[in-house]
Amino acid sequence: MLHLRVLSALVGIPVIVYAAWHGGLLLLSVVGIIMVLGVMEMLNLLRGLNIHPSRTLALFGVLMLLAVVYLQDWRYIGIVLTILTALHLILLVRGFPEYTPADGAGGLFTTLYLSLLIYIYLISTLPQGKHWIFIMLVGTWASDTFAYFTGRAFGRHKLTPNLSPKKTWEGAIGGILGSMAAVYIYSILFNPAPPAVLILLGALISISSQVGDLVESALKRQAKIKDSGTIIPGHGGVLDRFDSMLLSAPLVYYFVSVSII
Repeated sequence: MLHLRVLSALVGIPVIVYAAWHGGLLLLSVVGIIMVLGVMEMLNLLRGLNIHPSRTLALFGVLMLLAVVYLQDWRYIGIVLTILTALHLILLVRGFPEYTPADGAGGLFTTLYLSLLIYIYLISTLPQGKHWIFIMLVGTWASDTFAYFTGRAFGRHKLTPNLSPKKTWEGAIGGILGSMAAVYIYSILFNPAPPAVLILLGALISISSQVGDLVESALKRQAKIKDSGTIIPGHGGVLDRFDSMLLSAPLVYYFVSVSII
């Protein structure tokens, strides 16, 4: 299994890095593809909970939010969310009794949950955006990698035994230290901001990415499935690979936006 994870990383990471380097429409398109695939996986996952949202509305929602982000006109965010909510309510009436409130809520949740990936693109629009998106990627990937290997080597104390039995406190701490170290090395090489600030950001990236991973674990546990999909050998589905960024990307965006960096 490990060799499949390595092979997938060797193929996938250069694609993400290339898109992040060029930014713009290319990066937004890559993020959009990830979001659409994630929506499909999320809908399949919800079916395991006997929740059946409208695929059309869920996909329409993420595509509309992508369009708003591309236009950079935030006045339309409220309009899009209102339209989506109204459409789910209308479907609740037209689809009665087959289409339930849980189905409508599941559709809105799917759209909003996957829309967090848009922050990967939004980071690139910040001043020194390339640096910040690479810091997010480096910190998140380092956290995942160090948590995995530290947990396998030294893991003794369960982090969330009922939710994710293989995760340990040792692995979690290893992930935090790994992310801090990786971001610190990046700061030494490229100096986008004071090292102390970036070390703090590295720790926060790791914590948020591990929480994001646990959120997806909770969803899978509820649906009684092991992986969200099979599209990425050794990793599972798109959600299994990008769940960590669902929270780490927004964190980096707002950390940089509101800080004095």
